[in-house]
Amino acid sequence: MAVIVGSLLLSIGINGFLVPHQLLDGGITGLALILHYYFGYPTGLTMLLLSIPLCIYAWVYDRDFCYNGFLGLITASIMIDLLEPLKTKFLLSILPSALLGGAFIGIGVGIMFRYKASTGGTDLLAQMISEYFSITIGVAILMIDGLIAAVAFKTLGLQAFLFSCITICFIGVITSLMARPLNS
Repeated sequence: MAVIVGSLLLSIGINGFLVPHQLLDGGITGLALILHYYFGYPTGLTMLLLSIPLCIYAWVYDRDFCYNGFLGLITASIMIDLLEPLKTKFLLSILPSALLGGAFIGIGVGIMFRYKASTGGTDLLAQMISEYFSITIGVAILMIDGLIAAVAFKTLGLQAFLFSCITICFIGVITSLMARPLNS
């Protein structure tokens, strides 16, 4: 249930709020969005294909991460492509879109992390980094996502880059809050 609800929220955040302004999430999703914006590739399918090397690595590193991440990856990829029509439904200005998109994505990913699931991709990598370096999952995601946004700066333009950074920060904070175990 956490994978379904989390994937639904993630898909609403991406399609309803980020895509209309060509904003980015980070990680594999951010890379998939860049390919969507410039080549028209389906975001969910692209995210799935780009995540395969990380899933293989997770299979070798920790099979529990792999199983949980792969289920989330498949579900999120399908929902992202199915909910693509949301890109024309909300049509808010860029700041509310950046904040609401970050909130939906952060809550969705945080719910999945709380129940030991993820969307695969760099979320899987962030889980491994979090455990290895004893940092919160949100900080790990923020570092990875910031790197993706920095790499995309030239193609995004200043406005989309700055608002993508706001979105990424919001995602990191909300994911950290949501991902805390229920007993803490």
